Amino acid sequence: MAAKRIPSGQGPSQRQLRVGELIRRTLSDVLNRGEIHDPELNAMPITVGEVSCSPDLKVATVYVMPLLGSAPVEDAVRLLAKHKGELRHRIGRELTLKYAPDLRFRPDETFDRLDETRRLFADPTVQRDIARPGEEDEEE
Repeated sequence: MAAKRIPSGQGPSQRQLRVGELIRRTLSDVLNRGEIHDPELNAMPITVGEVSCSPDLKVATVYVMPLLGSAPVEDAVRLLAKHKGELRHRIGRELTLKYAPDLRFRPDETFDRLDETRRLFADPTVQRDIARPGEEDEEE
């Protein structure tokens, strides 16, 4: 029996991270230059926050968000999914990979989590709990 090649419980490999970043840059450039043949997509400024690749590099999950709330994120995901064949072709042409990965587009929820984290840290109870010992005595 062959050894299991996919490490379980570990994060992505250096290769997955490197390929994900190359795909992110390529997609960002293609979208910035408006190279997709869809005026609706080209009119929408989209940021590509992150790309995570499967261990075999055949699937890339792309996390996207329209800039400054210029459009609903669902519209951006729908339009990108509609043109994923053309985007995949561009990635295959730009990068030297054995296979151009299948692209899956998802909303980037990083900013929502960041807002929630800020809200939690602003809570007086949390502020009290994370204060250094002795700081409470100085304030009173």
